[in-house]
Amino acid sequence: MRGRIIIDLFTTLDGVAQAPGGRDEDTSDGFRFGGWQAPFPDDMVGAQVGAYIRSMDALLLGRRTYDIFAAYWPHHTDGAVGEIGRVFDRVPKYVASRSEMEPTWAGTTRIGGDTVREVDGLRDRHEEIHVVGSVGLVHTLLDSAAFDELRMWVHPVVLGEGRQVFPAGATPQTLRLIEPPKVGDHGVVQVRYEPAGPVVTGDMDDGA
Repeated sequence: MRGRIIIDLFTTLDGVAQAPGGRDEDTSDGFRFGGWQAPFPDDMVGAQVGAYIRSMDALLLGRRTYDIFAAYWPHHTDGAVGEIGRVFDRVPKYVASRSEMEPTWAGTTRIGGDTVREVDGLRDRHEEIHVVGSVGLVHTLLDSAAFDELRMWVHPVVLGEGRQVFPAGATPQTLRLIEPPKVGDHGVVQVRYEPAGPVVTGDMDDGA
């Protein structure tokens, strides 16, 4: 059985996934709302994220997210709060980048010649490959249906700007809900989807 490509994203109600964790995390394109996730601490989200991180055996990142993670997580591996950093340090890391780079994080491999083909090849080497953040890479995987599961934690906030999971021009497609959504104490909703093929249209009174 081949491994699975799992996309993990924190998003707003209007689908923004840029810089959830901190004010200076990603200010590209003049983004003003870095750290928008902070007002919504949630035990449900924390428990789920922890379990998912422990289940991964490879980490796949876009170049921008890789640079952010490489500057932070290798220095945050102590104690209980360092569990994420320890897992990230231990598992192989793949970074999708069209430009050459000198990885500073041990266990890093660059991919980028044919991203979709190379990502698919990771299924033969790992059981659970998680994509965290990395909105640009996510666009490529979603547009090509080159993923097995899309997990989103949707937060009750609207920003009106920032990099969206499904921007204008995204490839039309249908997704299938894997399980009923889970709702946290602060209104965060977890949804899990899998690809379900092309969009099918019709009229609401068909068959009436």
